[in-house]
Amino acid sequence: MFKEVSYEFHWESIYEYRQKFIDGFLMTIVISFFALILSLLIGVIFAYGQNSKLILLRFFSRFYIEIIRGTPLLVQILIFFYVFANNLGFDNRYIVGTVILALFSGAYVSEIIRAGIQSIDKGQYESAKSLGFTPFQAYRYIIFPQAYKRIIPPLTGQFASIIKDSSLLSIISISEFTMNAQEVNAYTYSTLESYIPLALGYLILTYPISFWAKRLEIKMKD
Repeated sequence: MFKEVSYEFHWESIYEYRQKFIDGFLMTIVISFFALILSLLIGVIFAYGQNSKLILLRFFSRFYIEIIRGTPLLVQILIFFYVFANNLGFDNRYIVGTVILALFSGAYVSEIIRAGIQSIDKGQYESAKSLGFTPFQAYRYIIFPQAYKRIIPPLTGQFASIIKDSSLLSIISISEFTMNAQEVNAYTYSTLESYIPLALGYLILTYPISFWAKRLEIKMKD
C-alpha cells in the first residue's frame, strides 16, 4: 500500500526557513518552562486549598479545578485572551498564553498532588502527631517524602503535556513551534517537510522528561 504512495520531498525549500523553526522551538521551550514552574506553584496552592478548613477556600479550589478540567484548553485560551485579557487591557499575548497554559495544567497538577497526599495511610498522620510533630513538620518529614514517590509518574506525564499543549497557543498568534511550522507550510506548500521536523522537535523536548523521571523512580526505589 505504501509503495503506491508517491511523494517527492523538497527539503531545500524548508532549509531556507530553518531559522523560523529554531525560533519557534526556542519559544516553545521558554513558554513551557515558565508554564511548568507556575503550574506547579498553582497546583500546590490549590491542593492545599482543597484540604483547607476554610469552606470558601475549599469551595473555590474545587470550583476552579472542575471548571478547568471540564472545558477544552482551546476554549479557555480564546475566552481568557479575547474576553478577560483584552478587557483588562493586557495585550502581551506571550505572558497571557503562558499564564493560561499554567492555569490549565495547574488544575491537573493540583489533583495529582492531592491524590498523592491522600494515598498516604492515616496511621502516618497519627504517628507524627503522637511524636509531637506540628502539622507542617508532619507533612515536611513524613507525608511529602512518601507522596513524592507516588506523584512523580503522573507529574511527568503532565509536564510533558504542557509542552505539547503549548501548540494550541498558535490560535492567538503566538509564534511558537507549531505556528511557525504552519507558516512555513503556507509559504512552501511542503506539508510533510514542515511537520516532520515539528514532530521530531516535540519528541526531543518530551523524551528527556520521561527519561529523567524513570531514572528518578529507580533511584528512589534503591
